[in-house]
Amino acid sequence: MNNSTCFLQPSSATTVALPVIYSCLFPAGSFGNILAAWIFSRKAPTRRTQYIYLANLVTANLFVCSTMPFLAAYFAGGKRWSYESLECRIAHHLGTLVMHVCMYVTIIILCSIALSQYATLRKNCDTQYSQAVNENFSRCLLQAFRQPKFAKYLCIGIWFTVLCITVTAITYDVQAKALEYFPSCYNIQVEASEFTAMIAGSVATACFFVSFMTVLRSYYSLTRHLNNIQKNSCIGEKHLIYSKVKRNILVIQMILTVCFLPYHIFRPLFYILLRHNDCPRLNYLVEIKNFLTCLAAAKSSLDPVITLLLDKTFKKSLYGLFTKSTPEHQKRDVDIFTEMGRNMERF
Repeated sequence: MNNSTCFLQPSSATTVALPVIYSCLFPAGSFGNILAAWIFSRKAPTRRTQYIYLANLVTANLFVCSTMPFLAAYFAGGKRWSYESLECRIAHHLGTLVMHVCMYVTIIILCSIALSQYATLRKNCDTQYSQAVNENFSRCLLQAFRQPKFAKYLCIGIWFTVLCITVTAITYDVQAKALEYFPSCYNIQVEASEFTAMIAGSVATACFFVSFMTVLRSYYSLTRHLNNIQKNSCIGEKHLIYSKVKRNILVIQMILTVCFLPYHIFRPLFYILLRHNDCPRLNYLVEIKNFLTCLAAAKSSLDPVITLLLDKTFKKSLYGLFTKSTPEHQKRDVDIFTEMGRNMERF
């Protein structure tokens, strides 16, 4: 059986639960990320490498949050929409497609933040390491993640790639729509168009696991490195700073594990099982995929909360926005972000 002949029948979990979840995540994520963007624009030094990564991370989070109303509407009413309707095209292009490409922007930026912090601590702790950088290409590349100029070019490259992928996917999809017909918008072509989704999904999954293993290796190497130099009292009074940065890399690893890993483990299985001639099972597979996608999208809404709980500098800056501004407070805000840039405490 060709899977294109399987008409999906969403359950109440899809038509009720997913719209409610996305409707709750949208205001929370939008408010938190807009507030974070406001703090960064008013308080943070624009030449700090960490600020560049964080500003782009917040931008990607806002894009993901902006797609949530479209996704909520799609899951609530997509079964009743015509496949060729304007609502279907908007929900598919501005919802599913933009959300997925921006999700991988956040993954790459999280990986870049982890590498930047890892490179900074290695450079500050180990003089032999910094002298050997010029002799090893991989270490030179690692140190590049600390440079503001490299961070800007990297983020520009990421967004340019995202733009190209989005335009190409939309163009291909519009052409494909002219060749096939489905009675409703919620169909197998939108949920799992076999050829295009398998190619794009394979590349995206490979990108995720490269980032995932990079962060994992960074955490493992940093732990070993700090344990070794601690024996020689290299850390000293800065031990607390290094512990915080180590914790931040661990938090990045936990986010990748909890929010993104289940989806990327399930995705290859989804495309393998998609080949089988079993329409009822395909309905369940699509619904599992959509809930795991929702879990990944939830990360964009939770980012400001995680930053608020773990980062003292963010807490102080947030508190300063709602207190009377004095020259002393303004100087304190500048000192906070200067210290953040030097010590790499921000997540």
